[in-house]
Parts: sequence; structure tokens; C-alpha cells
Amino acid sequence: MSDRKRITVVNIGDLATVRFNDTKIVDSANIEAMGAELSSLVETDKIIQILLIFDGVEFLSSAALNKLILIERKVKEAGGNLRLCALREEIKEVFTITRLDRIFDIRDSESDGLKAFGVPPQ
Repeated sequence: MSDRKRITVVNIGDLATVRFNDTKIVDSANIEAMGAELSSLVETDKIIQILLIFDGVEFLSSAALNKLILIERKVKEAGGNLRLCALREEIKEVFTITRLDRIFDIRDSESDGLKAFGVPPQ
């Protein structure tokens, strides 16, 4: 799927690094599109090592969190790993309050996320 509008994907070997194109992920149509684009990475492109980079994201709605949970399940079912990194403190706090930090592997920085996949620092 090359016509992605909600995410930007860079492949490093078997790993896909994903940046979000929206600073606020709240609009239901955009969340659905983001979910479909992330799902296609796993289902169509067969990529199961994914690093989601949140450095440009200021806000996530609960619907966006639900999509991330669904993607986490798809990746796990396919035998892969999904990691999140570079979350703003406010967003990281939401993951902690909702206990989603127990479901997701969250790394402080992009370089920490890459290291977790065994990719040397760029």
C-alpha cells in the first residue's frame, strides 16, 4: 500500500518504522484510515516488526488507543513485535493510567526503540 495518508513508513531490513502524519489523532475518519494503513502493513505487506514513533503526536483519542490495541494483537498473532517510542509525557501518562503500558513495549526514544529490535543507531 503506497498511498498512505495517515502514516509514513520507512523500512530498515525487516523492520518498519512508522511516523504519524497527524499531530492530533482524534478524527474518527482519520483514525479508521490510520488503522487500515497499519493493518495493511501486517496483513498485506507481511511486516511484523514495527516501531511506532510518536515524536510528532500531541494528542490521541481513546478510539486511536483502541486501534493501537487491535494492531498490537494482529502483530502478536502474526508472531511479530510492536514497539512504541518517543511519546510525549502527557501521552505516556495516558498509557500508564489506562494500564496500556503493560500491553505495549514503550521505549523512551527512537534510538532506544531501534536498539530493542537489534538495529544499530543511525
